[in-house]
Amino acid sequence: MSERPDLTKQLDGKTFRSFYYLKEELVDFCRKNNLPVSGGKLEITERIAHFLDTGEVLSASEKTRSTVRVGILSEDALIEPDFICSEKHRAFFKEKIGKGFSFNVVFQKWLKSNTGKTYGEAIEAYYQILEEKKKGKTTIDKQFEYNTYIRDFFADNEGKSLEDAIKCWKYKKSLQGHNRYEKSDLIALNKND
Repeated sequence: MSERPDLTKQLDGKTFRSFYYLKEELVDFCRKNNLPVSGGKLEITERIAHFLDTGEVLSASEKTRSTVRVGILSEDALIEPDFICSEKHRAFFKEKIGKGFSFNVVFQKWLKSNTGKTYGEAIEAYYQILEEKKKGKTTIDKQFEYNTYIRDFFADNEGKSLEDAIKCWKYKKSLQGHNRYEKSDLIALNKND
């Protein structure tokens, strides 16, 4: 089977996992089959695969967050457990780093995994993350397959357009298997729609 099948209860988990589906398609399937729709794309994918293989409905993972009371922030203050990117934190970092500050994904992960370090260390980490980003490839998480594909397409095809990259991406995601860019995907540019 090489053409992407519709997402229905007749699929098995292995076949389902071997094709690319948009998060909207996954959520729609969950709603139609009374599965929880909360969580990220990877969590929903696992929930659907389990359902297709067993018929069991897995509940959404329950992440309880304790209420965090953040006092006045300073560079000496410690990053609290269960860190949340709040407006108070945004204002603090904008004041210290500048108006160009944003909670990028890598920095958010750093904050959430460095409980007990100081906000001063967080500021240093932010600048280091920006430097690493300037120097080369940053890691793109698995749920952002499209972003990874487009980045790799352009790294291998100087002078091609975004339209070309998207055409190749659409071709690739219609195939069974992984969704990583390969030179052979360029065949899609020779196909007439």
